[in-house]
This record gives sequence, structure tokens and C-alpha cells, in this order.
Amino acid sequence: MNFRFNCIFVGILLCAGFLYSQERTVTPLDSVYLTDSKLKEYSTGRDVLTLSDSILRQNRALLTNTLNFNTPIYFKENGLGMVSSPSFRGTTASQTAVLWNGININSQFNGQLDFNTINTGAYSEISVRGGGGSVVYGTGAIGGSVHLNTTLSFEKLQEHNLFLQYGSYNTRDARYHFKLGTDQWSLNLALSRNSSNNDYEYPNGGENLNGQFENTALNVGLGFKINNKNSIRIFSELFDGERHFSLIRASETATKYQDLNSKNLLEWESRFGDFTSITRVAYLDEYYKYFGNLNYDSFTFGRAKTFIAKYDLSYSVADNVTLNTVLTNTNTTGEGSSLGENDRNIFAAALLMKHQLGSDFKYELGFRKEATANYESPFLFSVGATKDFSEFFSLNVNASRNFRIPTYNDLYWSSAGNPDLLPEKSLQGQLSAVFNYNSLRLTITAYYNSVTDMIRWLPGSDGVWRPVNEDEVQIYGLESGLNWSKTFKNKHRFSLNATYAYTISENEETGYQLIYVPFHKATAGLNYNYKRLHTNLQFLYVGAVFTRSDNNSRYNLDAYTVGNFSLGYRLGKSEQFELGGRINNFLDAEYQSVENRWMPGRNYTMYLNFKL
Repeated sequence: MNFRFNCIFVGILLCAGFLYSQERTVTPLDSVYLTDSKLKEYSTGRDVLTLSDSILRQNRALLTNTLNFNTPIYFKENGLGMVSSPSFRGTTASQTAVLWNGININSQFNGQLDFNTINTGAYSEISVRGGGGSVVYGTGAIGGSVHLNTTLSFEKLQEHNLFLQYGSYNTRDARYHFKLGTDQWSLNLALSRNSSNNDYEYPNGGENLNGQFENTALNVGLGFKINNKNSIRIFSELFDGERHFSLIRASETATKYQDLNSKNLLEWESRFGDFTSITRVAYLDEYYKYFGNLNYDSFTFGRAKTFIAKYDLSYSVADNVTLNTVLTNTNTTGEGSSLGENDRNIFAAALLMKHQLGSDFKYELGFRKEATANYESPFLFSVGATKDFSEFFSLNVNASRNFRIPTYNDLYWSSAGNPDLLPEKSLQGQLSAVFNYNSLRLTITAYYNSVTDMIRWLPGSDGVWRPVNEDEVQIYGLESGLNWSKTFKNKHRFSLNATYAYTISENEETGYQLIYVPFHKATAGLNYNYKRLHTNLQFLYVGAVFTRSDNNSRYNLDAYTVGNFSLGYRLGKSEQFELGGRINNFLDAEYQSVENRWMPGRNYTMYLNFKL
């Protein structure tokens, strides 16, 4: 109660300061707006990897493929387009937070996001940040976070982009992106459709049965500047997907899964002197149906409705010091075939500060506390700093305490949920060296992460599986990223992007590596442009992974290397059309990221891209 009172009191003081500041000089609103501004403002001591829309078009439409070939994140994929879950820096799938325009969209039911239910054609850019982020983004941001963003441009423009692709297994991919704006208002609309028979052959001569899928995504962003002080923005997304689950054996029962998810966000931003106030209201609707036998119409379901109210107030104390407080209330009503109906309300308060000391050193601090009747929330903190020693070399350091709350399944599953669960907690730190030389940038990061009270489902004395706070995990490793670009004779343009991750993720009691966490993962992408010609070469390497908790190497999944190649040619007087093709897995590697779930061999696509 005292904590809640203190938060309200702090909010009142900040609002009072905000009203007092109205007589001060007005700071003009930005011409290009990113809703998830905290990603850039409060990432001191950490590296953020951003994938532009051009990179997104070089990959399959679903998010798994894009991140798998361009980031250090490892994915467990039950076949192409099937259930896909990440392991970011050796953590579990529910310990990676996914943010839609700054709003956490991890499932209320299992705490994670299926990355094959995200169509990348719906977004302006996608960013990835390694390390803890719970102070700013709340639950789940332990291994890292993935950010799906829609940008708004308040400038005179009108752009149409239509991308069409057809490939093996009757795979169809269509993405339309429309931007329209003036200095007063902006519209960003994206519509994408992806489908496939997905009936590729297995290395042993079998075929991927019952693997077809289809999905449609619509994403709209609309902004309006009322005056120099105030603006209103609306973001909305609808995802409708149906996916049949691949069979390991033809004798198995065919099943399918349907998703209908909507996300809605309303923002009002006001700037008065040194204060910036942003009020956000969001509504998320997560709904799924699972058909356990396609011969019948019966299904199980789950639905969660989440209402979020957030007040964000920042104050520029001086040119080099900024204070920021964020008050958030999240209310979720969930129901399902095995859950009944349950409500959960969470109030959170965060205080952030960043300070620039001279031109070569800056640091930030952050604190967060949540209050809810469902569990005891830990006090969270984050501290980060960056020191530039020269134009060539800089050091980043960051430390934080993070957490993940129990999910609806953990707490309320019929006859098995455990209402006494504690949140998973994490204490971590990282140190990065950054080298810049001309157009070359190299980052090397060492990190350590201790995770306690990890939730596991274990059988009780009555034989019923129930969730308990059981495991403690020690994680450490190295990550590196390389970016290079060069133009020769004003004609030949090269760019290279590469990542590497070395990961140790051990159960402290047994000393064994966690299953489905590879020791090594590497990616590389090389682009070449000459006049109207464009080529792209991608490589993905994943080391062997354990599939048994006792690390019995007999059941390991073998290491694999996958390569993709694309070639495109721009047509038209202003090069507004591009015709091209891709060879996916041109090495025809036989590989799987989940046991007995083979991925496709060599396959082909043709594409056409219109820019008007």
C-alpha cells in the first residue's frame, strides 16, 4: 500500500511540474516519429541491431527466418512455418520479450511468442537488443528483446511499395506498404499475406504432411499534429492465421491451430518547455483455437483481453541530464478451456535518468517496482555507461536485475496451476568493446547472467504435472557483430553484416548445458550492387545441440550450415521495378532445429518489387 501511495504521490508531483512548465519555451515535435523511443533513448551500454525494410524483403515473410539469418538468436522451429520459439543468450523462449511499438505482446498463456505468427511485411523496421530490459519493458526481458516498430514521417511524401513472391511448395508472399504524409499528419499502412502448401520432401524420402499454413496481417499507423505542442497517434494491427501442424508419422492425427490477434494503441504527446508528456492507452486481444482432430469441429480455446494505461513524463533538467518517470497499469482478463476465467491487475512505476558528461562519456540509471495481488514482484534496477576513448574505440558496460512473471497457464491451469509461484529473477552484466574504422564497425560483448526461481512443470506424488520454482541457471558467453560497407569507383557497392554467438547455459545443480542451446551460432550476409544489378548471399551456421537434459550426445542434433542466394535487376527509367529470384538452402543441407522436424532442402522463389 505504501508503495502504491508513493507512486501516486510521485506522479502528482511530476504532473504539477508539467503544468508549471507550460509557460516555458516550446520544443517542436519531431518530423520522423518512432513510438518505441525508449529503445534508442535508454540503451546506454548496450548495442541495438536494427533491420530495415530492405533487409526484411531479403528474407521469408515470417519473423523466424529474418532473425535466424541476421541475429545471434537461436530458434527451435518444428518445421518450416510451424511453432517457433527463441533462445536468446541461452535463455528460455519465455525469457525473450517482444515489443509492438513499445507494448509487450508476449502471450498471457505461456509467456512466449510464436515467431511464426509474426509477418515481417507489417512493419517499418525490426530491432533486437541483447541483455536485460525489464526496467523499461517489464516481464520477460531477460535474454533480450525484439522490437516491431511502425514509424511515422511528418513530411511531404507519398510512397507505394508492392512486393510479390512465388516459390516452391506453392508458397505465396504479397506485401503492400503505403506511406502518405505532410508536415501536419502522417499515414503508414502495411498489408501482407503469406501462404504455403509446405509439402517439402524429407531427407529420408518422406514428405512434410499436414504442414500447410496461411496468414494475413494489417498494420496501420496514423498521426496528426494538433499544433507545435500536441500530437495524437493511433496504431492498430490485426493478424489472422491458420496453421496445420506437421506430422512426424502418417499414422498420427492431423491437427491445426487458428490465431486471431489484434493490437491497438492510442497516444497523446504534449511538449511544454523542458517537459514531454505522453499518455498511452492500449488494448490487446489474444485469441486461439486448437483443433485436436481435423475430422471433427470440436476445439479448445484461449482468450486474453489486456487493457494498458501508461503515463510517460520526461524532464530535461539541463542540456545533458534527463529524468523520466513511467507509470503503467495493466489489466488482463483471461479464459480458456482448461483455465476458467481469471483477472490480473499489475501496477508498475519506473524512474529513469540519463546524463551526458562531456562529449565522450554518458551513463543512465533505471529503477522499477510492480504491485499485484498475484505474486511478490522484485525491485528491479539497471545501470549502463558508454565511454568513447577515441573515434576508433569505445567501451560499453551494463548491469541489471530482471524478471519474468508466472503465466496464466502456470497460475490457473485446471487442477494443476500453482498460485504460489514466484517470478523468475535474473541478475546480469555485460561489457562491450566497440571498434570503428572508416566504414567498418566491430562489437565484441562478454556477458554473465544468473537466473533463479526458474519455473518448471514437474510430476507430483499424485502423478500430476505442476509448475514449481525449481531450477537455477548460470549463463555466460560472447557475442560479436560486424558491419562493413564500401563503394569502389562510384559503381561497385559492397556491404557485409555478420554475427557470432558463443553460449554456455548450465543448470547449476547438474552442470549440464540446457537443451536446444547451441554453443556456437554464426550468420553472415554479403550484398553487392552494380548499376541496376543487386545480389545477396546469406549464411547461417548452428553448432550441435543437446536434446536430452543429461547431455547424452547420442541424441544430439548435428551442426549445419545453410546458404541462400538472391539476384535482382532493377527496371524502368527511375529503377522503380525490380525482378529477381532466390535459391534458398542452395547447399541442400539436411538439417533440423528440433528433433524429428526436418527443414526444407534446396528450393526456389521468384519475386517482383514495385516502388512508386
